[in-house]
Amino acid sequence: MARPKRNVLATAQETSTPPSTLSPTQAIARVIKATGNNLYSVELPSGKTLLVELPPRFRNTIWIKRGGYVLIDTNSSEVRDNKLNGDIVNVVRDEKDWRKETYWPKEFVKKSSYGEESGDDESVVGKMPPAGDSDIGA
Repeated sequence: MARPKRNVLATAQETSTPPSTLSPTQAIARVIKATGNNLYSVELPSGKTLLVELPPRFRNTIWIKRGGYVLIDTNSSEVRDNKLNGDIVNVVRDEKDWRKETYWPKEFVKKSSYGEESGDDESVVGKMPPAGDSDIGA
């Protein structure tokens, strides 16, 4: 049976707004890949890679894409005797609002969706061929 719509909407509303502050055990991380069974490999701003778990309240409700950002909590990592380093506390859905917060890491700069224009590699797509390269009449 499917989840009630009110639960789905409540979870979506919860992830849309960033918290005002983060605890010392919380950090924002970039998702590297989904490793299976609701486990994700994430990268901290320092470059360290961690394995974190998606809690049941987000499963089948919020989808996490590679390169997206999540808020993780490493508080429970000392208690566990396995490979997991923490839990996903929140999923960054509206990245624009999250980037305005003071705790957003400077290492996660916004990448432009368009390629950088460089003068050396000029594209010839949609341009006419040079006038001197005609092989007509030879």
